[in-house]
Amino acid sequence: MTTAEFNQCVDDHSNGVYRFILKNIKDEDKAKDVVQDAFEKMWIKVNEIDYKKSKSYLFTAAYHTMIDAIRKDKNQSELDEVALNKHSHSSEYLGLKDILNKAVDKLPEIQKSVVLLRDYEGCSYEEIGKITHLTESQVKVYIYRARVFLKNYIGSLDRVI
Repeated sequence: MTTAEFNQCVDDHSNGVYRFILKNIKDEDKAKDVVQDAFEKMWIKVNEIDYKKSKSYLFTAAYHTMIDAIRKDKNQSELDEVALNKHSHSSEYLGLKDILNKAVDKLPEIQKSVVLLRDYEGCSYEEIGKITHLTESQVKVYIYRARVFLKNYIGSLDRVI
């Protein structure tokens, strides 16, 4: 891939990668770091990557960098955040978007990732499989299970509204 193609890849896919990572980890600074690391990994191997496969490579690098960041931060939780979440309750109405985001957050990481890639970023099953190192049938199963969970969690719209 040439420098011009790399720059084109950055222009075309940086927003999508950032949205995908931010939706998963919910921290703007960490999401920016993950995206930056993914582009750095891509730049290091710029001569080995075919431009036609740059989107797939970028999302794969970002996904694996995100997983590493999640694992690193998993054991580090702030006392204030834990105490606040444990002892707080909100009875106010949440918007439909907030309810959907809450439901997506309850999904297991792999289901959350494949649903976000498919429904938010519009990736094909094949692309998602390459990014997550799953077969197409595994991707379809995870997406199906995630959608069933979301449907059951949200229930009918009459209950939400």
